[in-house]
Amino acid sequence: MQSDVQLLGTQVNLLWVVLGAAMVVFMQAGFALVETGFTRAKHAAHVVSTNFAIFGLGFIGFFVIGFPLAFGGFSYSAFGMDNPVGGALLGSGNWIFLFKGGWAMSGDAITPAVLGFFLYMVAFMDTVATIPTGSMAERWKWSSFTIWGVFCGAIYYPLFAAWTWGGGWLAKTWDTMSLGAGYVDFAGSGVVHAVGGVAALAGAIVLGPRIGKFGADGKPRAIPGHHIPMAMLGTFILLFGWFGFNAASTFAATDVQFATVAANTAISGAFGSIAAMLYITKRTGKPDPGMMVNGMLAGLVAITAPCAFVAPWAAAVIGILAAILAIEAVFFIERKMKLDDPVGAIAVHGVNGIFGVLAVGIFANGSYGAGWNGSASKGVEGIIKGDWGQLGAQALGVAVILLVIFPIAYGFFTIQNKVTKGGIRSAEEDEINGLDVPEMGVKAYPEFT
Repeated sequence: MQSDVQLLGTQVNLLWVVLGAAMVVFMQAGFALVETGFTRAKHAAHVVSTNFAIFGLGFIGFFVIGFPLAFGGFSYSAFGMDNPVGGALLGSGNWIFLFKGGWAMSGDAITPAVLGFFLYMVAFMDTVATIPTGSMAERWKWSSFTIWGVFCGAIYYPLFAAWTWGGGWLAKTWDTMSLGAGYVDFAGSGVVHAVGGVAALAGAIVLGPRIGKFGADGKPRAIPGHHIPMAMLGTFILLFGWFGFNAASTFAATDVQFATVAANTAISGAFGSIAAMLYITKRTGKPDPGMMVNGMLAGLVAITAPCAFVAPWAAAVIGILAAILAIEAVFFIERKMKLDDPVGAIAVHGVNGIFGVLAVGIFANGSYGAGWNGSASKGVEGIIKGDWGQLGAQALGVAVILLVIFPIAYGFFTIQNKVTKGGIRSAEEDEINGLDVPEMGVKAYPEFT
């Protein structure tokens, strides 16, 4: 029986989670503006529509299949989710699915707390599903895109989420392999951004570059976006939403560490944007607004995993390194790998998602995270505190993303491309003239020809 004070705390914590979910959902507006601004006007209605539709597509997949797949057996008492719904997918013989009484969206076990947690997690899933819409922009057939949205929500995102946040085997490596506190990812550098980033890489490989991106000599050609102010406004919307993304991942407004998380998030983003401005100016002679945008986003992505476990100075260092990594990755992906990523999604989310995961094992200072993943840890510690085991747990998570999750994404797009009539790429004529009219039936800017 909860006291009045305990009940009030539970209610406040649940409110915190729901508000955080709303902020993360609003990030979709930021992604829509960034990706649309970074692409050409003739594709604008198509690009913004992928960012709009992905919310509903992924939501349905997650509602029907993905949530119980990822979080069967999960519980968190801070906001009243005391009892797990069903059992865990892995390591349990009593996992219950769909209509057999344990589906997370039906039955007497469904409480406001469970629904609040679902809402928060579906918002995270939506970010994963969105990331490939950037790397595959301007040439992705609409009908093929919609299938990806459902698949991501139902299967793709839930797999790694189950292994990490759902109490799966990666979270338990502190016990099975004596690796730190197990895989630690506070708000999703790996679970969300790296997982989405490797899908963006897989999609870009299967689709191939946009027509005209590479010359006969193999050198890349610049294809400028049509609306840089739009992209920069979208970035600030993403920054705002990121406070819900990271700070609300405490799952408790009564856990004052959320203030540290919020501050570290802003620090990394700010240092990332300025580091990118200075670095690209030194490299090319101009500050490049697009790189400034991606520098801030890279800093935000990289701090997402370690934000609760590092000091402010470390957040600044992470932001600086993330910006440099993003810029160099953009050049490497384009010039060496000969891949076309119109918005830099692979560099920002994939490369820096991986960096953020490893940053936990490097910069975590032991001040937070006691008992993380059920371990005996008094706080998550990285190599700056002499704990190399935590870096090992993080490196294992990265290996799984690269060696298991990436092949799943690549296999999905490859199979889909083979079984789809005409493949998953839009017709050449449509790509040249713009996807707005042939794919969407409208022009984003009908006043212009």
